[in-house]
Amino acid sequence: MSESLRPTTGARFHLERIAERGAAASYRAAIYTPDATFEATAELTDDGTATVTASGAPAELHDMLCMQAKLLARGAPSRRTDGLAAWPQRLLRWRGPGR
Repeated sequence: MSESLRPTTGARFHLERIAERGAAASYRAAIYTPDATFEATAELTDDGTATVTASGAPAELHDMLCMQAKLLARGAPSRRTDGLAAWPQRLLRWRGPGR
């Protein structure tokens, strides 16, 4: 994961797929803030379940990463139906301060 993803404000959430198993996928993740980077892993299933482990991340940032992972998981069946990859290679989101 690249330090060039570090925002000047807020937090950037990056998930990168490392394994895909049909209805499930594993992602390496990171939370970038102006002052720190928190590494994480996420196990997703297409029933909308997401198990996220973020080492040392503050609860608010961990919760935001969990929400991004759950949204990604919930969308997998729809993407598959639309003929797209159920599990995208990458997801990158930014959230401003106070969001």
